[in-house]
Amino acid sequence: MSNCIVCQQPGIKEFLDLGETTLANKFIKKEEIGYSEPMFPLTVGFCENCGHVQLMEIVPPPAMFDHYLYISSLSETLKNHLHDLATKVVERCSLTSDDLAVDIGSNDGTLLSGFLKHGVKVLGVDPAANLAELAREKGVETFTGYFGEETATKLKAEYGPASVLTSTNSFPHIPDLNDFVKGIAIMLSDSGAMFIEAHYLRDLLEQNAFDTIYHEHCSYWGLTAAQHLFNRHGLEVVNVERMPLHHGQLRMTIQRQGTSTPTAAVMQMLADEKEIGMDKLSTYEAFAKEALKLKEELNATIQKAKAEGKRVVGYGAPAKGNTLLTFLGIGPEHLDYIADRSPLKQGRYTPGTHIPVVPAEKILEDQPDYVLLLAWNFAEEIMGQQSEYRERGGKFIIPVPKVQVV
Repeated sequence: MSNCIVCQQPGIKEFLDLGETTLANKFIKKEEIGYSEPMFPLTVGFCENCGHVQLMEIVPPPAMFDHYLYISSLSETLKNHLHDLATKVVERCSLTSDDLAVDIGSNDGTLLSGFLKHGVKVLGVDPAANLAELAREKGVETFTGYFGEETATKLKAEYGPASVLTSTNSFPHIPDLNDFVKGIAIMLSDSGAMFIEAHYLRDLLEQNAFDTIYHEHCSYWGLTAAQHLFNRHGLEVVNVERMPLHHGQLRMTIQRQGTSTPTAAVMQMLADEKEIGMDKLSTYEAFAKEALKLKEELNATIQKAKAEGKRVVGYGAPAKGNTLLTFLGIGPEHLDYIADRSPLKQGRYTPGTHIPVVPAEKILEDQPDYVLLLAWNFAEEIMGQQSEYRERGGKFIIPVPKVQVV
């Protein structure tokens, strides 16, 4: 990408190169091992014009999202969070049975099922046909496709304007941001609000969470760049909240300009981002150096365990885990397997590194010496689920934000 996907200006400055990797959610079947897997450069750059952080190479969305293996409802932490969000939005916006809530990137309908409990009309939009079917089983009507100007025009004509739009953990996935925001401006009612949740760039920097970088995430969001984007289309961020979910998320409330005065929290966050240097390339160059340092420490920890004859496995097969495995050069010779609760991933192998994914129950059956916690953003939930493993003497290796053995 020679131009910024927010402001369209040239001059993106590369600051981190994670090498060539496979697509992070393309877990393969056993019979596919040995066949060629597409590899794509994974490099990140900074726009000195508007402050946006983005990938330098964009993979076409259909290659990643038309069939998707991540299911929102499998994490109790995330499921509870999304249902709580639905309740808060219903209360804040005084929604009734006459109102329509549209979730963009609706996955298996977990968030919208929360709105249904309050009697609100719902519509999901998601390109993954396999997940749309799961959502319909929950009673969540779902349009299978990508959201943008054309889709919004079609859906508004059929369903009417949306009192509320939501997008949780899908906003970073969108390469054509200006088309996406045009769609928001079309679909949203005049007094309506959009609620976006996405990983927060400040948390990514402070936690050295380089594994959050993979091809699905075109963008790494700070408020400064987001406000720039929405202002281009007659919208503005009117409220912000920082949340601990996934070890750091930003929740933004967006409305039409002039509908509501931005809160003090918005102005404070914009000032804070400038103060800590989120508008400077040097900040991101320092982050890249820390990522390389963490790589060395984690490799040394795993190599020491293997040299002592210890058995090491992984827990959690999130997309971010595959960035970590590839960047560190970890394969089946280091991890015997990765345990995961998702039935869509069990029986498959990690892309590129070909580590088998097995049911979570394997941990207790096997009692390995160490478990590398690839889904470290759900560390408390997972270690709670695996309390018996720890009671028997098993230990977890937490890779980010710093290497810990607990």
